[in-house]
Amino acid sequence: MGTYLKKQADYVIVGSGPGGATVARQLAKAGKKVILLERGKDHRGKWYYGTHLGCLLYCDKMGMLMTEEGLQIVRGIMTGGSTNLYCGCASPPPAWLKNRYKINLDSFVKQTIDELKVAPLARPLWGRATRRVHEAAGELGYEWEAQPKFMDVSRGEPFDCGAKCMLGCRCGAKWTANEYVDEAVQAGCELLTGMHVKEVLVNNGEAQGVVASVSGGKGTLRVEAPTVILAAGGIGSPVILQHSGVPEAGQGMTMDTTVMVCGESRDEGMHLDPPMAVSFCDDKNGYMLSTLIDPWLLYPLIHTLHGPRNPLRFLRYGKTLGIMIKLKDEISGGITMEGKISKPLTDQDRWRLNHASNLARRILIRAGCKPDSVFVGPLRGTHPGGTIRIGELLTTQMETPIQGLYVSDASCFPEALDRPTVLTLIALSKRLAKHLLGKDKPKAAGTGAKKKAAPRKAARKAKKKGPDKPATPAGKTASDDSTA
Repeated sequence: MGTYLKKQADYVIVGSGPGGATVARQLAKAGKKVILLERGKDHRGKWYYGTHLGCLLYCDKMGMLMTEEGLQIVRGIMTGGSTNLYCGCASPPPAWLKNRYKINLDSFVKQTIDELKVAPLARPLWGRATRRVHEAAGELGYEWEAQPKFMDVSRGEPFDCGAKCMLGCRCGAKWTANEYVDEAVQAGCELLTGMHVKEVLVNNGEAQGVVASVSGGKGTLRVEAPTVILAAGGIGSPVILQHSGVPEAGQGMTMDTTVMVCGESRDEGMHLDPPMAVSFCDDKNGYMLSTLIDPWLLYPLIHTLHGPRNPLRFLRYGKTLGIMIKLKDEISGGITMEGKISKPLTDQDRWRLNHASNLARRILIRAGCKPDSVFVGPLRGTHPGGTIRIGELLTTQMETPIQGLYVSDASCFPEALDRPTVLTLIALSKRLAKHLLGKDKPKAAGTGAKKKAAPRKAARKAKKKGPDKPATPAGKTASDDSTA
């Protein structure tokens, strides 16, 4: 049966990716009692971290998490979440977030850029293949720009960045959310790993904490707290919310649907260049392009999904150039409470993909790729989000219809960003932490203090559907996709 553990805190946070790590850090530094629950483990420092084997170990379903349509989703399950697997890119929030949704993150973005020394890599570090693509795009009239990075080259031992960056940084130059987790723990936050959270405890429409099953069937943990922050990602958070009595969560999602366009060059390829050193955003047509190629072993494995002939392209890997396409895909599909994912392309998505693929092909040929060698790889999902959208299920302060329950991850995006998400997530989470610290909250759980209910259409709708769930443990085992 295992053991039954009970803890109390001011705040309990589910998931230690960029959203959860940031909120935990800010609240813990303010002297609050914070418990941070993470489904995975901390793999840093292990001999396999940053290797192909390691990537299989800390990716959800060993990197083979798929939608019903066959779209592969990359999702890290460990402390720091998918920042272990990203390319260290930083993009400011799109202008529409402020203009359409009245969410101004300017001060938090500036603070983060200054604090983490976010800046593009110096041109000599791009690599010759990347510079060729950059120059080719310019010759065709497209001004690609150096991509700002969460990287401090001076921390490299030495700086050694290439396609392998997506497996986990071994040289130490790339910032990950693990660093905010470490700061949170140093400030007093309690980090518990191997915790599968399935639902939030709710009583009279208010969050009271969470229940988690301990990895390996070792027992059950109940954390009581008057404020709960879900940061389990665009897949994990909506599943938890559905199990907590909000069935509207997970209806529709974005994915920043991604595809690689590759070609064989006459000169050296891109695999030794820092990934995504330069990029181009076409906001009018709804996509982003950047220089990128898969790590050497993943390259043939991933392209096997697209046809049996593609793995043979591995023989020319050393001369291959790649351009990544990231679409601003429309909201479609969704996630069930069992964790099943659907994400079909809409007609608009297909038009954008075709437009971007044609441009990427022209640039690669201009950069020296043989025209008959250029091909488009399989579709992937790199930024699952938009499953608990601001303006629909969330207020602008990211509170759900359940009072005291907030969301701080890519779930909250009202639209696809079609660009790197981490800087936006950090800024949103700092904004949320400031909001929470500004509220007159009780010091600990169980004080009986009441919150003033905010009038929300979704909240009224939820009340009509049935009685509130009692604040009792679920006593169930979480599904594979339930937490971050």
